[in-house]
Amino acid sequence: MNLDKLHNKLVAVARKNPPGDQVPYAFEQRVMARLSTAPRFDEWAAWARSLWYGAAVCAAVAVLMSVWSFSPDGEQDLAANFSQDLEQTILSPADAENPW
Repeated sequence: MNLDKLHNKLVAVARKNPPGDQVPYAFEQRVMARLSTAPRFDEWAAWARSLWYGAAVCAAVAVLMSVWSFSPDGEQDLAANFSQDLEQTILSPADAENPW
C-alpha cells in the first residue's frame, strides 16, 4: 500500500467535505498520525525467519539421516561383502566381455 497516495486521497476528500459539528476536535490529525506510524514490512526479518526455518529443517533431516544410517540392517553384513565389492569394482575395467 502506498501511503503517500492514500494520504493525498484522504486530504482531497476531506477538503471537499468540511467537518461538521459531530466530528471530534483534531480527529483528522489523529487519523493521519496513526497512518504514518503503521508498521513497515521488514525485509531483513523476513529473510532471517526464512533462513532459520531452513536451518531447522536441515538439522531435522540430518538427525533423521544419521538415525537411519545407524539402524541395524539384518539382511546384509557390509563388512563381509566389502572386500568382494571392492575387488569387483577395481577389476571391472579388466573384464574383456563387457567394456562398458
